[in-house]
Amino acid sequence: MSSGSHSEVQLENEHFRVTKWTIEPGGAIPMHRHEHEYVVVPLVTDTMHVTNADGSEIVAELVTGRSYTRPSGAEHRIENRGSESDVVFVEVEKLS
Repeated sequence: MSSGSHSEVQLENEHFRVTKWTIEPGGAIPMHRHEHEYVVVPLVTDTMHVTNADGSEIVAELVTGRSYTRPSGAEHRIENRGSESDVVFVEVEKLS
């Protein structure tokens, strides 16, 4: 894990892994690949910058409680380029 981000696995069983992520201002989650389909539940309204493995970039506008899903195989780096507040979300991975 990169400086400026941390995770807390809140639940894990044979079906799901639920992880709370916090990315501090200027922090990042380094490039990683999702092996499972997943849902993101934002806990804040803020902006994340997503750099995909192919170099393309997405500006993700998070809205508290407005969930979205992504397929397995997603590979990206997540950054909080803001200077004032943490980006916080819960990630629910479908393991089976």
